[in-house]
Amino acid sequence: LPERDRADLKRRKLLLEVTLKSYWIRKGSAFSTAVARPETELTPEMIATGSWRRLPFKPYNFSSLGLPPACGHLHPLLKVRSELRQIFLEMG
Repeated sequence: LPERDRADLKRRKLLLEVTLKSYWIRKGSAFSTAVARPETELTPEMIATGSWRRLPFKPYNFSSLGLPPACGHLHPLLKVRSELRQIFLEMG
């Protein structure tokens, strides 16, 4: 359609322009049907045999936070003190 006719039809809402996108999907050089799990730990056996050289390793994530540290415990004397306090509070 000429630009003038197309603009007129758009203004009258009789024309709707739609953009279609298409993609070509092909097998790449690293295509595999099996899922290979990379190694996460280096063991002494791998070092002794030299097998670590041909194994894929998972990249290390330096920005991860890791596990939170375990909380501490009360001192035994503080536990006894709180128990005695609770006993006296119950007695009035």
